[in-house]
Amino acid sequence: MKSDLWQISPGFEEVMPAEYRELVDNGPFGKKLGVADMGTFKELLEEHPLCAGCGLALSLRLTLIALPNPEDTIIVGATGCSSLAFPQVSVHNIHSLFGNQNAVATGLKRALSLRFPGQVKDVVVIAGDGATCDIGLEAVVHSWFRGEKLATIMLDNEAYANTGGQESGMSRIGTVLNMAPQGKKFSKVNFPEIAKAAGCAYVAVAEPSRPKRLEQAVRRAILVAREIGPAYVQLFTPCPTNYKFKPSETLSLIKKREQEGVFQTMEYLSPEAEAYIKQIEEAKR
Repeated sequence: MKSDLWQISPGFEEVMPAEYRELVDNGPFGKKLGVADMGTFKELLEEHPLCAGCGLALSLRLTLIALPNPEDTIIVGATGCSSLAFPQVSVHNIHSLFGNQNAVATGLKRALSLRFPGQVKDVVVIAGDGATCDIGLEAVVHSWFRGEKLATIMLDNEAYANTGGQESGMSRIGTVLNMAPQGKKFSKVNFPEIAKAAGCAYVAVAEPSRPKRLEQAVRRAILVAREIGPAYVQLFTPCPTNYKFKPSETLSLIKKREQEGVFQTMEYLSPEAEAYIKQIEEAKR
């Protein structure tokens, strides 16, 4: 995207909303900013309607900061808690039907490749566990089978939180939720292993309590998807509303889950992806 596309036309500065003027003057477009710079610039997501303490909202905020080229990024989302925040996101984004986000992203990525040959146009899928692992499973996995150059990010709050707390494939076995009063009967789906088996060149599991680790995973996934093949990142985003813990306890709960071994960060790179990332990161030193 050319910088003049988001710049304000001369003479219209005073009539544009203050939030947009601040985004143009102090936003991340055209700059190399990261989570270490939080608080020093106008972020792509600030105010949002999600619940206090929402792990998904924090993860989405960090993900947007981690985008390598937000000015040349289009996000494809799906129905769920995250879709309530996307109207406040200052990046081009598409709200697809529930579960078909990877199919929509596939068509979009192919169209952009034809319309803008040789230019960077990142298409990033961001959706919850229900849209990714359950209802959207076919579209997601088949985009990986085909080798579509997309980065898919799952916001894993282990429930259908937006519709009342039903169990999802990512809920842990035995979990009692508002609409699963007897507890879930089968184990949490090991989706990172499915991603690896389906052909993803990059797979990572991260969480918002380690923002630099999350930033690295998101950036690497998008970079790998540009040149090598599909990438998948799973972010643990616990829901205080449906899991009945205090909003202030979100980050401590994540750390506790990791210490207990219930949730573990991981990173996998195919040989081609590893060589590509090494080349990029060494060039920056």
